[in-house]
Formats: sequence, C-alpha cells, structure tokens
Amino acid sequence: MSGRGLLGGGAFGLAVLLGGVLLGAPAQGRDSGSEGHRPPHDASETGAPRPVSEQPRGIGEVRAVRHWSYPGFSRVWIELSRPAVPRVNHLGADPKAGRPERLYLDLDGVWIGREHTEPIRVGDGLLEGVRLGQNTPSTTRVVIDLQRYERHRLLSLQGPDRVVIDVFGPGATAARPEGARRESAAPSETKRVEREPAPPQEALSPAKPLPFELRPVRTVVLDPGHGGRDPGAIGVGGLEEKDVTLRLARELRTRLRERGFRVVMTRDEDRTLDLEERTAIAEGAGGDVFVSLHCNAAPRPSLHGIETYSLNESDEQHSVQVAARENGIAQEEVDVLQRTVAQLRVSEASGPSWVLAELVHHQLVQGLRERYDAVNDLGVKKGPFYVLFLSSMPSILVEAGFLTHRDEAKRLHSRAYVARLAESMAEGLSLYRERGHPMIARSAQ
Repeated sequence: MSGRGLLGGGAFGLAVLLGGVLLGAPAQGRDSGSEGHRPPHDASETGAPRPVSEQPRGIGEVRAVRHWSYPGFSRVWIELSRPAVPRVNHLGADPKAGRPERLYLDLDGVWIGREHTEPIRVGDGLLEGVRLGQNTPSTTRVVIDLQRYERHRLLSLQGPDRVVIDVFGPGATAARPEGARRESAAPSETKRVEREPAPPQEALSPAKPLPFELRPVRTVVLDPGHGGRDPGAIGVGGLEEKDVTLRLARELRTRLRERGFRVVMTRDEDRTLDLEERTAIAEGAGGDVFVSLHCNAAPRPSLHGIETYSLNESDEQHSVQVAARENGIAQEEVDVLQRTVAQLRVSEASGPSWVLAELVHHQLVQGLRERYDAVNDLGVKKGPFYVLFLSSMPSILVEAGFLTHRDEAKRLHSRAYVARLAESMAEGLSLYRERGHPMIARSAQ
C-alpha cells in the first residue's frame, strides 16, 4: 500500500459521535435553540442564512455537501475547511407546524459561506432533503428532513475535514436504484454501482438486529483498493496495486457466485472512489461481510508474504506501521485513532471479523502452498483501519503480497496465481458461512 493512503485520501484521523448507541435506537433530543418557536425564515427551518454582514474571523466554512442514496441507507457528507465537533439531535414530526421528522446538527466555529444556502432535495425514501443555514454568527446548522428513520450514526473525519451522517431506515426505496446519487455545490454526478438482485427477505424482521453470529451470510462486498487517480503501491516493473486488486476482485466474484453468494463490488473499473462512497456502497447493498483487497509494499525489497487484518485497537508496532501507511497518516497519528477505536463498541463485529480473518487467511496460505513454494505466512493481525471501521458488518483487509518483492510481484502479475488467490479466499468465505449456517450454506451450494 502506498503512502497515498487506503483510499486515495490524505492523512486523516477521526472522532466518533453516535446517535443513541452504535447503529442502535435514535437519540431523542430537544432543540437547544427552541426550533419550534423560531420565525419562518430562521436558519434552522429554511436553510437561509441569518443576515450577518461578514464572516467572523478565525472560523472555518462549509466547502462542499454531497449525499449517497441506497435502499434503506443514506449518507450525507459535509466537507469543512477546518475540524468541527458536531452536536446532533433528533426531533419528531410536528404536523401542526408542517414540519417532518428531522435531525439537526450544530457545527460550532463554521461559516455557511455563499454557495450552500439553497436546500438540497434528496427524496430517496429516507431523506426528504438537507438544509444548511447560519444559526448564529459562528455556528452553522444542518437540518436533515426525514421521510423514514430508524437510527443514525455521526462521524467526524479529517483529511479533508468533514462530517458524515449515516441514516438508516426500515425498507425505504432509493429514488435512483441504479447507483449512488451525489450532490454538492457543483453539478450533481451519478456514479455507477454494480447491483445484483437482492436476496429473499424474511417475512418478519425482529425489532433488534440479530447478533452477527446468527445472521445468514448471503452478500459479500468486495472492495478492490485504490483505483483511478490513486494507483496505490507501485512495485517491480511498474505493477500498480489498483490493477492487481481489481483483477483479484473479479476472479473472487466469479468463484463466490459459483458457491451461491450474492456479490457486490465497490468498483468494477479503474475509477477513483473515496472512503465514504466505498463504505456507503457496502452499507447500501446490505452486505453481510466486507472484504477489502490490497497489496503490500516495503522499503526493503526482501520483505514478502501474506497477512490479513480485522478491526481492533492495536499497539503492535508492525500493525501501527501498516495502519499508518494504509490510512495515509503519520505513525504518531495512529495513537489518536487507537483511542477512538477503543472508545467504540466494536466488540459486536470484531469477534466475527476475527473469525472471518482467520478462516480466510488460513485457506489463503494453505491453498497457495499446495501449488507454490516460499509462501510466507505473516499471520492474522488486528489494526485500526478506517475502511474497516466505517463498515458496520464483519470486515477484513487482505494484503495479498508485496509488490516490492521481485518474485511476489511476478506472481501477482500472473493470472494463474491471482486465480489461486481467489479460489482460496472463496473457500475461506464459504467456511465462514457454513460455520454459522450450515443448512443455508448447503442450500446455496
């Protein structure tokens, strides 16, 4: 993985604020600004800025606003010129005042600017729209009008500084089922996303999600690392990581489909994807597991081998080095991420993620050693990786080899070797499925 970072972004850390519990019930709040008694042209209700003569000195501003829409899941992305700690509240509908159910966020020390005063229409079955306004001279308020709502998740990220709001709803239908929809101050653009028929849904859904150990594994989300403007690691002979990971993902997709899995890929061509869009695709697809595919790189050309990661707080020096390189941050910044991860309730998914990592890694090493010599097993490890953190399902990151090692780069350039990698990983995913649901696994096969 190159120093450009896991998804082509710059260096960033993150802090996390959760709506209620992580992916749990909504947080009920009261509008600290007495929203229900504001005049009709208040910033919190119309998105129009209050009349302030000029931007106060020393505060940041909103740079861009985008959103992604999928069935049952929507993500709102707000880029800022400086970090901000958002405060979020959930308000019920007010039929008498003609106001829908909504979330509102206050961004202290942020100026709305001149380009984001118009409401953003979404209408995807979950979100009605997004409005931004200058609530006070030094506070921007973001109001998300809701159509359907079950829970939300709020994250603050850096590199660039941005706030991400994930909204989950019970069975809403996206307005554009062919792919993700993005909007900003610039003309909106539509990204193509591979879609497959959704698996049959049970007639009754429990009020609370089943533990991961009891959930059937039907949909696998494959995330070929890098792409487009971001080549990832560049190895011997100019071999680029983005090309290897895409070829591996395509081979793995074929073998998973043969085993009865539904497969969704975050990209199926050479295009640039940011972190938020990759994980939004995974959440919107209703993925049961998330597999991020990457290749390693090292200053020492003698280093080689395969290693697999799951999300967890880690102070192991090697894991810190890999996390820093793949997240695109300095090693000293990893400690901030470690503390953040430690504060999260990641235990629900971390257990199944570790089991998934062990099964896939074991099959990967064993399958390769049956046909190739000098396969170096670097083991299963835990580390604070952003792409795993932002996925709410069991997730792993596979480093399929070192592009900077002459023999390993030659193998990764070989179609037969990549096919063997895919076959072995597919076997590991099948074992993970059967471990929890042997009857479903046999039925799919």
